Amino acid sequence: MTNRFTKSFVVAAGLLAAPEVAGPLSAEVDLDPREVRLRAFLASKSSPIEHLAPDFVEAADQNALDWRLLPSISMVESSGGKYKKGNNIFGWANCERRFPSVRHGIHLVARRLAESPHYRGKSIEGKLRTYNPRAEYTLAVKRFMREIGPPTLN
Repeated sequence: MTNRFTKSFVVAAGLLAAPEVAGPLSAEVDLDPREVRLRAFLASKSSPIEHLAPDFVEAADQNALDWRLLPSISMVESSGGKYKKGNNIFGWANCERRFPSVRHGIHLVARRLAESPHYRGKSIEGKLRTYNPRAEYTLAVKRFMREIGPPTLN
């Protein structure tokens, strides 16, 4: 009887004294809410690029773009990466441009939308009209942007 009590006490004491370990649980607490929202959106569409949500958010922040813009373009152009050619989920350069990786394409297209003379200084609508002048295109991208979520998340 005493032996069983001693073992239970030692196990309980060990659990109480366990050091805090940084791992996946603590990392999830620090996730950007935009990343969480984007992962959920892409997962709901069975998108193969769901794991790249952090890259979309990072590229948008680095280039002062709306965080929903690139994922929405990818939804219109390649169904969120389902139908890509040469890692090009954006239909960039009439789908002729190949990228070493989808991640590389995300960052390059973000940079071009921010810095290229064709896009620099334009509103989202202006960028989209330059990207594809059809009115339906702008409407489709903006519909996905609304579906992803509001421009800012707390």
